Amino acid sequence: MKVLVATEKPFAPVAVKGIKEVVEAAGYELALLEKYTEKSQLLAAVADADAMIIRSDKVDAEVLDAAKQLKIVVRAGAGYDNIDLAAATAHNVVAMNTPGQNANAVAELVMGMLVYAVRNFYNGKAGTELLGKKLGILAFGNVGRNVARIAKGFGMEILAFDAYCPAEAIEAAGVKAVKSTAELFEQSDIVSLHIPATPETTKSINADLVGKLPKGGILINTARKEVVDEASLLKLMEERTDLKYIADIKPDADAEFAAKFADRYFATPKKMGAQTAEANINAGLAAANQIVGFFKEGITKFKVN
Repeated sequence: MKVLVATEKPFAPVAVKGIKEVVEAAGYELALLEKYTEKSQLLAAVADADAMIIRSDKVDAEVLDAAKQLKIVVRAGAGYDNIDLAAATAHNVVAMNTPGQNANAVAELVMGMLVYAVRNFYNGKAGTELLGKKLGILAFGNVGRNVARIAKGFGMEILAFDAYCPAEAIEAAGVKAVKSTAELFEQSDIVSLHIPATPETTKSINADLVGKLPKGGILINTARKEVVDEASLLKLMEERTDLKYIADIKPDADAEFAAKFADRYFATPKKMGAQTAEANINAGLAAANQIVGFFKEGITKFKVN
């Protein structure tokens, strides 16, 4: 049984060591494909793999066609839009993610970026504080819950909306549940996005919604760039000179945002949410353990297709 770790952006060495220990303890072979530059390298490497662990690497129909023995692919992280789920199902390949492993890392980044934003990017001018501000969390999953936990320490008032999470569960976490996305924007000083990129959510965060934020409102996005309607947000920020946009996913229109709103816009050079040593190790080990559980006991708890 061969487990391939295919990572264009490699895991930390300590994470690879842990993955190797888990895989070999189960009696399987570990193969590594790191820092590859051509898709052909991935196609060759996956040819005899029974399982695969990936990060942001693309697993599409072509990769699955080449993977004649593949039975499972695990995305070390929460998002899995880099896996063609329909193609995986058609090839009888189980696709999984590792929810929760990166959640604290992303949540800490949210709060760090918010402090940076309200202090005017540390430009020497007086800013504002987070104490007493209303933070709206859109989607109350693992990351959203961790954001709420940390934000409480800042003394913020926390609201949330999640179409798939009962209001009772949100309230039980000490967070005010609102009834719609529109209501969340209307009642919050800051809105933090944690929704996945789906046909329903793509470009759903538009000028109509963001325009409901009160004066001085901040939109922070550590989810997916596709969920934001960039064209309408650009237009809105020209009209609303009080709004700020902070992103951990550089928008397609990054250059335009930066040129027009240098004092109200910031995006990380690359996606940083899960880029901590702890998250790197947690996600990698979870992926390895899920593969072992799948083959040894048929566990499919985190199957997404």
